Amino acid sequence: MSPSVRIGISPDSGFPLENLPYGAFVRDTGEAPRLGVALGEAIVDVQELARAGLFDETLDGARAVLSAANVNPLLARGVPAWKAVRARLAQLLRAGNDELQRAGIADSAFVFQRDVAMALPLAVGDYVDFYSSLEHATNLGRIMRPDGEPLLPNWRWLPIGYHGRAGTVVPSGTPIVRPCGQTKAPTAKEPTYGPTRMLDFELELAFVTGDGPPLGTRIPAEHARECIFGVALLNDWSARDIQGWEYQPLGPFLAKSFASSLGSWIVPLEALEPYRVEGPRQEPPAMSHLAASDRQNYDIGLEATLTSARMREDGIAPLTITRTNFRDMYWSMAQQLAHATSNGARVRAGDLFGSGTISGRDSGSYGSLIELTWRGAHPLTLPDGTQRAFLEDGDELTLHGVAASAGKPRISLGSVRGIVLPS
Repeated sequence: MSPSVRIGISPDSGFPLENLPYGAFVRDTGEAPRLGVALGEAIVDVQELARAGLFDETLDGARAVLSAANVNPLLARGVPAWKAVRARLAQLLRAGNDELQRAGIADSAFVFQRDVAMALPLAVGDYVDFYSSLEHATNLGRIMRPDGEPLLPNWRWLPIGYHGRAGTVVPSGTPIVRPCGQTKAPTAKEPTYGPTRMLDFELELAFVTGDGPPLGTRIPAEHARECIFGVALLNDWSARDIQGWEYQPLGPFLAKSFASSLGSWIVPLEALEPYRVEGPRQEPPAMSHLAASDRQNYDIGLEATLTSARMREDGIAPLTITRTNFRDMYWSMAQQLAHATSNGARVRAGDLFGSGTISGRDSGSYGSLIELTWRGAHPLTLPDGTQRAFLEDGDELTLHGVAASAGKPRISLGSVRGIVLPS
């Protein structure tokens, strides 16, 4: 019996053979993480397959590359290696292939996702976060600058972004300690230092790159997908009161740098090809280095759920607080990467680029609490009877993502979760 048949992938699974996202998992406490791919409810131990020699004819140095603790060595090998390894994995796992049985690893090469701990799927190099949703940028402008223009003059000309801290990108499930910082009340003469009172989430996708061209070389938007390996869910936690005091004139700093939670699975762009779509019309038209003639956006459904400590104690199901879609992002991943390298900056294997908060047109599709509650003016009511303007200690926030459409394979990005701990 083939691996895919024995695992029993249900028709509504988000991890069919057409997906095969990469992650890093730990079989036993104290062991180093191993590279794996999700298949149904299981994880395929790629290290086990590589050590059995099943990739020897696929990739030079396959045993070392695929026995690493994360996906970085594979990222460094570039598009031909990405495609070859993915094709070989699909071949090995396809119904009717008995190579795993003949190699004697038909059982040892699989573990259930529920039985292992997940680690960061990559060693993050540089980390950049963008601000690329027209709806989110407009909403924030209206909230922060109610008497001015919502969009600043440069927003439609280039993908706005900032450099974050790679060292505070954490795996899904890592508790988030409420950060401290300076805040200033509108009527106060001086700022004060203490825990944020306006802790927020930001529903985002991140893309992961392989090695780009040498320093001083630009990556045009037309060729950006040659450097983008895949995407993962990202929650860019934000302290809005700290942000409001510090972000002018240079932008986000401590309000963003305390933690960003990355999903366990990196979905290859190849798996999302059936969901590649046209993005929104850009006005003014993008400059030549940001322009691309083909479809650059992706139809990926996203949602965020919230549970309070009391809800968990009482067995109340998580509350879905927003549903949105990645397809309407004004600036695409390709344009973000093109802009990031337009001054000749280098891109390396393992670099991480956040999309920025993903918000839709209606209030039920906003990707942050500052929008959903309009900075606390319209708090959410939870099933336990409490209200939320921003996150409180004990709250657990989970993001989910899936690309699904009739006649196409269901492609899940999994989830990314974090619980808020007191300062």
